[in-house]
Amino acid sequence: MGNKSILGGLAVIVLLVGASCSGGRSPLNLGVTEGRLTPCPGSPNCVSSQATDADRRVEPLRYADDFAEARARLLEILRGMERVQIQRADDDYLHAEFRSAVFGFVDDVEFYFSPPGVIQVRSASRTGYYDFGVNRNRVERIHQIWRTNRSPASGG
Repeated sequence: MGNKSILGGLAVIVLLVGASCSGGRSPLNLGVTEGRLTPCPGSPNCVSSQATDADRRVEPLRYADDFAEARARLLEILRGMERVQIQRADDDYLHAEFRSAVFGFVDDVEFYFSPPGVIQVRSASRTGYYDFGVNRNRVERIHQIWRTNRSPASGG
């Protein structure tokens, strides 16, 4: 009984510490500077369409229709995804926060409508070092929905 109580208490402490460290404020360096999203840090928990190294590089979203339609479509996709909150929606820039299901860790996902027809994307964990591919998988999922024009709720 004593060991179970100690282990249970430790588990609660770990969960509380994890939850308290998981959110926090948005990083101050988010946004667009001189036509570029913030570069990924040295840790492997970030992907960007503007990254130069293959480990962090993802493709930007591309569109042929009207800018306003593409922006509305991207917002619809984001709003249809789980555990997301739109933080900023300017004319040419979007910032969304995604929270993990268990500990509530926050990932910042940014979109920048750069040259006509191109939407740059960056997805980065706010805390921690390794993300187990979560940011890359999220961007790939957004790409999949974008390409197939399916509702975000259908299929994952």
